[in-house]
Amino acid sequence: MMTIHATFRTIPGTQAAEGVIDDHAVVVDRPAGVAGGAGMGLNGGQLLALSIGGCLANDVRYVAAEQGVEVDDVVVDVDLDIADGRVVGAVVRVEVAASDGVDTADLVARAEDVSTILAAVRSGFPATVNP
Repeated sequence: MMTIHATFRTIPGTQAAEGVIDDHAVVVDRPAGVAGGAGMGLNGGQLLALSIGGCLANDVRYVAAEQGVEVDDVVVDVDLDIADGRVVGAVVRVEVAASDGVDTADLVARAEDVSTILAAVRSGFPATVNP
């Protein structure tokens, strides 16, 4: 099993937070004027949409590499539906430009099958919050 560790800390002088994993960082915040937010970064729902799309875009590339297929472009659009403060669904559209003769529908289907984030979202998983 692999564990990914992320740390979020308040950015000094703000109410936003910086999330760090290894050498990578992202700023999270609320919209300007909402609960002290300044609109400095993305909120959790936006990060979830990016996680779904980013994971699937990477998985298309992983599957293509395993099959020896040259992929020119991958476009993933994610619409995350939220009602009463909860995610109630997502619609994901994937377009792949590849060499002639490549079955891009099969490539996307295989990527969908191995997508870590899609699997987690679809099945759910336990999450413990410790004070």
